[in-house]
Amino acid sequence: MGHTIESFAASCHQILSSEPGPTGRTKVCALLQDVLKDKDFVAKHLRDDTPERDILYEDPDLGFTILAHVHQGAKGSAPHDHGPTWAIYGQASGETMMTDWDCIERPADGKPGKVKFNRNYSLKPGDAYLYNEGALHSPRRDGATRLIRIEGVNVTKIRRFPYEAVETAAA
Repeated sequence: MGHTIESFAASCHQILSSEPGPTGRTKVCALLQDVLKDKDFVAKHLRDDTPERDILYEDPDLGFTILAHVHQGAKGSAPHDHGPTWAIYGQASGETMMTDWDCIERPADGKPGKVKFNRNYSLKPGDAYLYNEGALHSPRRDGATRLIRIEGVNVTKIRRFPYEAVETAAA
């Protein structure tokens, strides 16, 4: 039987209610990998006309948010974390080159934090990856991509601080 956004959200809610920390998030990440295999779910929620950030579900009790992201072309992001929350990236199509960063200095006094390169890796269709609080990363997409992403809290509702690389990523 295929997944629906309602059944997926209910399963995430159940997991995160019983195990709200990294262990539960790891289980949600594994569930997302299964959802990404559901061609009907992916086709329904990641259409050509889906915007870059489309909220599919926002949990009224726990606050986690399930989003669809459709990028029509190349796009990259600066090093960032998700502030006081976490995120899971699930690659449905295309490829995202991800860079992990080590924090040298946290943002303070209106100045961006400083990070240095740790490692590069690729997220390919079917991959899902958990970024816990404070995990610094930056995605780069060289072409069209489609993702399902889960945020512990809708990040548009929280304050986040910028970071800048003092040691750039390897090519």
